[in-house]
Amino acid sequence: MTVAAIAPEPSLSPTYWLHYQVDCTQPQSHLLTVTLTILTQDQTSLDLKCPVWTPGSYLIREYARHIQDFQAHQADGTPLPWQKISKNHWCISLGAESIAAESIAAESIEKVVVSYRVYAYELTVRTNHCDASHAYFNPAALCLYVPKYRDRPLQITIIAPVGWQVTTPLPTLSNQTHGFWAENYDTLVDSPFEIGCHDLYSFQVQGKPHELAVWGQGNLDPDRAIADIEKIIKVEADLFGGLPYDRYVFFLHLTAKSYGGLEHKNGCSLIFSRFGFRQPEQYQRFLCLVAHEFFHLWNVKRLRPKELEVFDYDQENYTPCLWFCEGITSYYDQLIPLWAQLFDAATYLKLLSESLNRYLQTPGRQVQSLADSSFDAWIKLYRPDANSPNAQMSYYLKGELVALLLDLRIRLAHNHRRSLNNVLQNLWHTYGIPETGYSHDQLWAEIEAVAEEDLGDFRRRYVEQTDELPLAETLGKVGLELVHDEGKAIPYTGIQLKQTHGAAILKTVFRHSPAQDAGLAPGDELVAIARWRITAEQWQEHLRNYQPGDHLEITFFREGILHTTTLVLGDPQPHKYVLRRHREASSGAIDHLCAWLGPSARGLGSLG
Repeated sequence: MTVAAIAPEPSLSPTYWLHYQVDCTQPQSHLLTVTLTILTQDQTSLDLKCPVWTPGSYLIREYARHIQDFQAHQADGTPLPWQKISKNHWCISLGAESIAAESIAAESIEKVVVSYRVYAYELTVRTNHCDASHAYFNPAALCLYVPKYRDRPLQITIIAPVGWQVTTPLPTLSNQTHGFWAENYDTLVDSPFEIGCHDLYSFQVQGKPHELAVWGQGNLDPDRAIADIEKIIKVEADLFGGLPYDRYVFFLHLTAKSYGGLEHKNGCSLIFSRFGFRQPEQYQRFLCLVAHEFFHLWNVKRLRPKELEVFDYDQENYTPCLWFCEGITSYYDQLIPLWAQLFDAATYLKLLSESLNRYLQTPGRQVQSLADSSFDAWIKLYRPDANSPNAQMSYYLKGELVALLLDLRIRLAHNHRRSLNNVLQNLWHTYGIPETGYSHDQLWAEIEAVAEEDLGDFRRRYVEQTDELPLAETLGKVGLELVHDEGKAIPYTGIQLKQTHGAAILKTVFRHSPAQDAGLAPGDELVAIARWRITAEQWQEHLRNYQPGDHLEITFFREGILHTTTLVLGDPQPHKYVLRRHREASSGAIDHLCAWLGPSARGLGSLG
């Protein structure tokens, strides 16, 4: 591989107090080399830190674990002593005597050079990945920061192999090849980089430039995708009254099976199955992903809770409002493609049915409230274990359904002259445009102002407590009914199995289930049912031979020891929930349905 020569270090001035140089010319090592030049003044020591998380992904990820070969020296190469203070904190001794602020002259400015390398071989939207085909990085996972200089402008230069291009939301520096600048460290953190031979497509929406940077091979039709993305942008821009940026970049990584996204202020990172674009259901999922991450440029990147107004990169940033940041966004990510006429009401309600299924089949909804789910995201949502279905509720999922209830409640009370759209618009003007964080109480005050009613009971029951959501009742008012299909009425056990190396392993034992009463636990290896050898694939078929109330002898291994227990089969549980047009829906209810979802809702039949 031909590599570029190392670019000369730009001359720094107090206009730019920091300069990052990221060298990715040895991709076979999966290491990114970072050289950070810092101008200091009147300091005897210099602190540097590595974020432990990145905004938009609420988990401590310990990015510092990938840092190696840390060094510090003066501009002339003289080494500077340093020590590591904590897992993500380095302190460099400068030895300069304190100088009174009023006597500081330009000559007192010193230059400190820090270098280190970062292992980059984790391909997600929130980490770094470098190989022979490209380098992708999130600055939070790569760039150390000086707390004292966090608000100062900075430069970043990319040293790349010959022929590679660099794509980032940051503006370019005219006097540098692959040079960019940011007004502060928060802006840098919010600006991912794609470096390589990726495909880059440019397009305009409402007079503003947009780019789609695609890494990887697959069956993406870029012309179709861009046309559909443009429609999504227009619908969301109309909702909020314009586009609050000068330029926006969509990063799309095509891989074997991955799925996900991460929002940024002037861009978003998406990862999707490389061959999923010609399958209608998969492509619909892609459109919802785009709509979700793009919606975040308003809801959470600019309009955000008080607790996230100023990020603390050293630790968790707790807030009870993630249900609004993510749940409201999840509700709209399915409505936006519908409103953009990228799919019809039948498709929307099919997607909504899937959400209802996941919610109603999660026992944890009766244990963890929506506010608690938001607050505990840092230790629970992204760290699932065998008991998670019993004890947790996703603030994405339940938040989406609470948004649905609020939207329909407001619409029905005001005959669709008001909706959740008005709540978002008011919040945007009050808190989003000035980028002033809101409290949970202020959030509810805005919702109640649009609804013109006291929603204290709704808030307590469905957000702060674990009462069952009134889904069937509310959906009935717009001509829909939620019914369940028991399939072939298999007796209930409360067991989820997985086949591992030929063994049937208990993945989950649901709370208050026959399996839990029988003493079975996650990790047990199921050997036989009523003395018949069993596999995970055969489990359901065997159960069809029995009736509720039957006592079954279960043989299993736990920690290598053979055990036997008796499991008493329970009554069949709903296998699938189906959302469909109610056969006896009134014309008024159908009018409400069409006012909510559009004219394609009028001819709906069963959606199961």
